[in-house]
Amino acid sequence: MTALKPLIRCREIGESDIDRVADLLTRGFFGRSRDYWMQGLLRQSRREVPQGYPRFGYMLDNDGAPVGALLLLYSLREVGGEMAVHCNLSSWCVEPAYRNYAPMLTKIAQRHNEVSYFNISPANWTWPIIEAQGFRAYCKGLFFSFPLLSSVASSTTVEIVPADATEVDGLAPCDVRLLARHAAYGCLSLVCRTRNGVFPFILQQIRIRRGWIAPPAMQLIYCRDVADFKACAGAIGRLLLSRGKISVLLDANGRVPGLIGLYTEKRGRKYFRGPHRPRLADLTDTELVVYGP
Repeated sequence: MTALKPLIRCREIGESDIDRVADLLTRGFFGRSRDYWMQGLLRQSRREVPQGYPRFGYMLDNDGAPVGALLLLYSLREVGGEMAVHCNLSSWCVEPAYRNYAPMLTKIAQRHNEVSYFNISPANWTWPIIEAQGFRAYCKGLFFSFPLLSSVASSTTVEIVPADATEVDGLAPCDVRLLARHAAYGCLSLVCRTRNGVFPFILQQIRIRRGWIAPPAMQLIYCRDVADFKACAGAIGRLLLSRGKISVLLDANGRVPGLIGLYTEKRGRKYFRGPHRPRLADLTDTELVVYGP
């Protein structure tokens, strides 16, 4: 008798799949606990998603059991005064026995021509593969800045914005919601007040990975423009020093004029494909904050 081949189909991940998808990802990613995956998946279950797009991503279904998964985080971002759909291609995992079916995941996940897809955590060995798929690098490396060495303009102040904030003087409601939401994810949300205006910032403590030699640091998740960070760097650096941090990592394509620090292209490369190039200094609502560093 000839054994029946497994019937594999690719479908959206639903809320009822979360537990088994977390088990799959725990097996597939060394060093990530099941609690890590469950926390992120539960956060995805509660966040806003553009209408018509999947909440979690897609899975390879073998008789109801996930044998592969690709997590997607959709969001709306302003581009040229209009809202455009972006998608963070996040964690990808397929059981070894089902690797031949892996292209089904990537094909269905990237089928929308109107969506700008981006990958913020590609392993170095995957760079040629990603480029062969039509992706282009929009960020080539990281700049380790030392903001404490920047001067502080008179009357400049920095405030921490808590997760329950509903109003912040000088900020639009959408900015306040952004800061509060990311504070709830565990980020450090700040507002810097200067003679030239009020500026929002989001930072996150970095996770030191194997092979990293780095000072105690935070990563810049969001600011409206890198010029804003330059203007407020000294004041932010002094606040961070009180928390034991001396460096802030910025996505960059070279040294950042006006800041003291070191640039490397060994880490931090990020790719995109689609109609809109993601801008530097905006990692909001990505895997980095929803799931954690």
